[in-house]
Amino acid sequence: MRRFPFLSSFLFLLCALLLSLAVGSVFIPLKEIFATLQGNGTNLTENILWNIRLPRTVLIALTGMALGGSGAAYQGLFRNPLADPFLIGIASGAGLGAVLAMTVQWPYSFWGLMAIPLAAFVSALFTVAIVYFLARVGQTTPITNLILAGVAVSSFATALMSFLMLRSDGELRRAMSWLMGGSIQLGWSFALAILPYLLIGLGVLVFSGHALNLLQFGDEQAQQLGLDTTRAKRIILIAASLATASAVAFSGIIGFVGLVVPHLSRLWFGPDYRRLLPLSILSGATILLVSDVIARVVLAPQELPVGIVTALAGAPFFLWVLRRSKTQGLW
Repeated sequence: MRRFPFLSSFLFLLCALLLSLAVGSVFIPLKEIFATLQGNGTNLTENILWNIRLPRTVLIALTGMALGGSGAAYQGLFRNPLADPFLIGIASGAGLGAVLAMTVQWPYSFWGLMAIPLAAFVSALFTVAIVYFLARVGQTTPITNLILAGVAVSSFATALMSFLMLRSDGELRRAMSWLMGGSIQLGWSFALAILPYLLIGLGVLVFSGHALNLLQFGDEQAQQLGLDTTRAKRIILIAASLATASAVAFSGIIGFVGLVVPHLSRLWFGPDYRRLLPLSILSGATILLVSDVIARVVLAPQELPVGIVTALAGAPFFLWVLRRSKTQGLW
């Protein structure tokens, strides 16, 4: 598997996609899935697959790609193994922007849906600037400061979101499930609306692997090797924030995917960001799809928000990474 990282990642993703299409309140065998995709399925199967399972699977996969890719980019940008859209408060900041945008009665159209991730993107950029400013000490950004600043900003943003939802009508109160990763049965409009943001954000990140490799040597040495560090950092930060904001805007706050996926990809395939970024994108989709399947079946016929599943699995992994970073002198 390690000799063919992209092939193995695609195979795992394909298995996760088929599993997501098959599992639910009504199990659909693989034979019927392929028949339905070819236009030879029953009316019931076609309705379930095309109107419910497939748009949900596409949205969950795109969200996982955004979180996995942005998590790897943040870790490389900050040279910090604990940098993650959720842990350093960027996801909560993007969620606050999305909730603020929800208070406006946008028309239910493609362009109306585009306004929410745009607000989330602006809020995410503002949040990362605040966290980075609070955590920075001279020319360094200690892990302790980054986590503490992220926790503080995340708590403040979460409190504001809760206040807005308590003061609002029923539409925003239902956003509580959305904020926990309850992006269920939203249809094709949301899956299509997220695409422009992801194509731009992840497209830029995929071609930023060489710059991230150079940044691991430090700003001074990276400049000596010919990299415009200020410009590279700005581009990577904007692209990662755009990907994070789009994921949060359409799927809610889903924690720990951006932390777990890059670490697993790095342990399995190595630290070269030219490979790590695309592999984290593919692995992020796979892990989130599997988490979504678990969320469907663990309390069937009820469904858990997928954010609960990722938090239950990711929190112990975070503690392991924290201990590992401490023993290696990164803390």
